[in-house]
Amino acid sequence: MALINTIREKSGWAVGTVAIGMLLFIVGGDLIGGKNKLFGGNENVVGEVAGQKIELNDFNAALEQAKQSFQQQQGRAPDEQAMGYLRDQAWNQTIYKIAFQKEFDKLGLTVSENELTDMVQGKNIHPSIRQAFTDQQTGQFDRSKIIQYLQGLDKLPPDAQAAWLNFEANLAPERAGQKYNNLIKLSTYVTTAEAKRFDEDQNTKASLRYLFIPYFSISDSAVKVTDDQLQAYLDKNKGRYKVEDGRSIEYVTVPVVASKEDSAAVRQNVAQLAVQFASAPNDSLFVKLNSDQPYNGAYLSPADMPEKLRQQLPLTVGKVYGPYAENGTTSLFKVTGQKAGTAYAARASHILIKPEGTTPEADAAAKAKATEVLNKIKGGADFAAMARQYGTDGTVSTGGDLGWFQQGRMVPEFEKAIFGASATGLLPAPVKTSFGYHIIKITAPKTNQTYQLAAVQKKIEPSDATRDAAYAKAQELKGQITDLESLRKAVAKDKTLQKQEARGLGRGDQAVNNLQGAREIVRWAYGTGGKTTKVGDVSEVFDVNDQYVVAVLTGERSKGVADVAGLKPELTAAVRNEEKAKQIIAKLNGKTGTLEQIAAAYGSTAQVKTADGAVLGTGSIPGLGTEPLALGKAFGLKPGQKSAPIQGEQGVLIVEPVSVQKPTTPTDLAAVRKQLTTQRTGRTDGLIYEAVKNNANVKDERNKFF
Repeated sequence: MALINTIREKSGWAVGTVAIGMLLFIVGGDLIGGKNKLFGGNENVVGEVAGQKIELNDFNAALEQAKQSFQQQQGRAPDEQAMGYLRDQAWNQTIYKIAFQKEFDKLGLTVSENELTDMVQGKNIHPSIRQAFTDQQTGQFDRSKIIQYLQGLDKLPPDAQAAWLNFEANLAPERAGQKYNNLIKLSTYVTTAEAKRFDEDQNTKASLRYLFIPYFSISDSAVKVTDDQLQAYLDKNKGRYKVEDGRSIEYVTVPVVASKEDSAAVRQNVAQLAVQFASAPNDSLFVKLNSDQPYNGAYLSPADMPEKLRQQLPLTVGKVYGPYAENGTTSLFKVTGQKAGTAYAARASHILIKPEGTTPEADAAAKAKATEVLNKIKGGADFAAMARQYGTDGTVSTGGDLGWFQQGRMVPEFEKAIFGASATGLLPAPVKTSFGYHIIKITAPKTNQTYQLAAVQKKIEPSDATRDAAYAKAQELKGQITDLESLRKAVAKDKTLQKQEARGLGRGDQAVNNLQGAREIVRWAYGTGGKTTKVGDVSEVFDVNDQYVVAVLTGERSKGVADVAGLKPELTAAVRNEEKAKQIIAKLNGKTGTLEQIAAAYGSTAQVKTADGAVLGTGSIPGLGTEPLALGKAFGLKPGQKSAPIQGEQGVLIVEPVSVQKPTTPTDLAAVRKQLTTQRTGRTDGLIYEAVKNNANVKDERNKFF
């Protein structure tokens, strides 16, 4: 009896234990693992907008719609780079739908069924529908065609039906967004006083004198900047240094480069093809079967041929030229035709002597110099040496060689001289153009002969053995690296390794510096698969566009205000200039007299200059650059009145207006108000989106999946 009572007493506990066990068995890892929805840890969440979690399935549905639109518009599937843009597009659309809908709800903004019908088949047709159902011949929109299309929608292919339903589903949010934006846009108002002030700022001009002492006149090494000063400057200017989430890494690349053996194998292959190419009965088919580049049957002038082929001119029809190796490609060329072209081509060298000014005297001096150099060449001086010594354009490094060029690519006077010549050699007199005086040497006479070429081109690419060797080296490097210090030591030890740094990588970045397609590195830096990457962690070996990469996470920042470490060079420069300004102003204080007298008392680094036509609205002083504070001070003074020393952008200034000229003709202030209103409303859409997005507290965690 006691045993039965004991069983009765314990049965509730036993049943409860069994029930809990069964529940754990049924829900498994979803309850106690990383995907626990009951306790808020859902791994299938790609982010959060305005407190609403974005499920992976919902995001993928939006992404799939973006992919379908891309395929319809481009006629091809998106590559990985395009997919990055499409993910951003789908994400931004998701933000818009959720964040803006909450704003619509607050205001009671709705779109009625009648409005939607009107947008599709009424009087206020949606622009996309109007474009799609406008007769291309007459330019007239046909409402009956859209009605006919909708009546037969259920008979269209599934993808066409899905595209229409997607378009239709977006009509209401789009119209609500237009209403919301218009509510704010139409509140834009410019007063007559604002218009008058703006007009004066744009059209009032001042002549002024100023004393300027540049910051660089004090050596950087003479100004010590502390971390406390940097932090104080950052705290004072937080609004200028807002940042998104960021990660910084140092990484080593092991490039996969074709070896000598790889190059030799390609050369041997091309040499065998050269024999077959010479007797091939169908040249275009041979190219199609054996070349990395498609056949192009265009006729080319010498100006458009590879240099090594030009060196063989004139070419013989039926002959195979090459192989030629250039820029990682080995090529064969078979001449399949020749004919006279419509334009001439030639090759020449020149020495350009530019006038040092626009006066007749400067022009005469340039002509005399060109004549002098020409006479030296006629006397036996080397043309290329003279070009390197006296030339004034980009051909100096090539001894004046312009290469081959076709008629119509140079200025008229230059072409007339070259294509008017019938043989090679030095032209007897300098040729004047808008650039100056040219001493010209024809190195290949004009010709209008063109050739049709069939080209077999083979890229010299790394073999599997070369790739394996590079990967093995990267893996060996990975085995040596345990932290940032060991990475740096490995690079210092092996001079063939290349180390770089990338700072402030964003969550959505697709590239790391010049490494395109490096999305996996960015994802690793932020943590993937439920794993958190910590500062000092070493990555796996990444394969990125013929380079193997090993990285170390060196820094992380959260959304908000940047820290001193991430901005140290920029902050140091700003604080250093502040300290220099204090030193300069302290030395200027107490000095009186004219600007010239103050400059003389200060020292040789003080300059007194004049600026005419300064406009307040530009914020710039002519001849000096952006100095809004100093310019504003100048417009606030009377002519002849000097300002106190001003800490400017590039140095310390004392400004003294000489005269101020206000506009003499009356201004149409109504037109100015309209102009300002248009400018402000034109920026509204983007500003509204950013404001709503910032207010939605967006959390982007797409890097867990993409």
